[in-house]
Amino acid sequence: MSLKVHLVDGTFELFRVFYGAPSARAPSGKEVGATRALLRGALALLREDGVSHVAYAFDHVIESFRNELFAGYKTGEGVEKALLAQFELAERAIHALGVVCWSMVEFEADDAIATAASRFAELPEVEQILLCSPDKDLAQCVTGARIVLCDRMRKKTFDEAGVREKFGVPPESIPDLLALVGDTADGIPGVPRWGARSAAAVLARYGHVDAIPESAGAWDVKVRGADALARSLGEHREVLPLYRKLATLRTDVPLTETLEDLRWRGARRAELEALAKELGDDGIVARVPRFLGE
Repeated sequence: MSLKVHLVDGTFELFRVFYGAPSARAPSGKEVGATRALLRGALALLREDGVSHVAYAFDHVIESFRNELFAGYKTGEGVEKALLAQFELAERAIHALGVVCWSMVEFEADDAIATAASRFAELPEVEQILLCSPDKDLAQCVTGARIVLCDRMRKKTFDEAGVREKFGVPPESIPDLLALVGDTADGIPGVPRWGARSAAAVLARYGHVDAIPESAGAWDVKVRGADALARSLGEHREVLPLYRKLATLRTDVPLTETLEDLRWRGARRAELEALAKELGDDGIVARVPRFLGE
C-alpha cells in the first residue's frame, strides 16, 4: 500500500509559534507557550487524513559542523532566551506524543530531513514525502512530485515545477542561488550586487556557479548590469565553493530509524500526562486520539 511520509522542521515550527502563539506560563513560572502550541500543531497534523508516518527534526543546539567551516555562520547569539529554553522541552513533547524526534547537534535539522527524504524515497511503498517547512534550503531536496516542499501554514505544496516557478531555478540549483544571493538567516554573505532576480536568470541558464562564464560578454542570457555582476563574481570566485557547501544539505546523517519506526502508533500516556502537568496544560491529553498499547 502506498503511503506518505511527513518530515517536519521542528525548529522552524518552534520559532513560528514562539512569535505567533500567546505567551503561557507553567506552574513553575517558566515560559512554555511555544511548546504548548507546538504540541497542538503536532496533534492537528496527526489527525489529518493520510498522515501515518511522521518524524520531527530539531536543532538541539543552533551551532553545527558548518560553524567550523565558516566563522560567520549562524549561532544562537541573538535568539531570545525564552525560546532557546524551550528547545529541549519541545523535543520531549514530540517524544511524548510517540513521534520520532531527531535532535541534531553536529548536523542541522534540515540535514536530518534531507537524509530521511533521500533514504525513504527509494522505497517502493512510499508514494510521496512531504518536507513540512517553507524553508528555501529544503527546496533543493524536491524531486518531481515524489519529494515535495509543504508549507502547512499557507497550505501550499511545491513540487519540482513549483520550485522552478517560485525561485526561478530547479531544485539542484538552490545551493548555488543561496551562495550568490546569500542567506541572512544562516549567515551566508553572498556575492555583492547579486540579487534573487539576476541570480535566478543566470543560474536558470548555467545551473551552477562554477559553470557561469567569467566574462559577461560570453553570457547568452540578458541580465541588467551584467558587466558589474561578472566583475563581482570574479572577485568572489574563491569563496563561492564554501558558500555553496554551507548551503548544501547533507544526506549522510546517521539516522537509525526505519520507515516502520516512523509509523505513528499513539502517544506515550504516562510521559504525556507528566509533561502536561509540567506545562500546566492538562487538556492536551484529552486531545490525543490514540495511546500506545491501548
